[in-house]
Amino acid sequence: MLQLAIACLVIALLAAVLGFGGIAGSFVGVAKILFVVFLIFAVLSFLGGGMRRGRLWG
Repeated sequence: MLQLAIACLVIALLAAVLGFGGIAGSFVGVAKILFVVFLIFAVLSFLGGGMRRGRLWG
């Protein structure tokens, strides 16, 4: 998921350099959404793994 967000960001930067502002804005929006989804899944995975083992903080 994070790799996809980074790929969208790279495509957006390349499009911005080449002068395609509308496409660049779209890819930046997609990259932001994918990054937030990645963060949510990472936090849920962290919490779920800690609860499965019976201890959350150590």
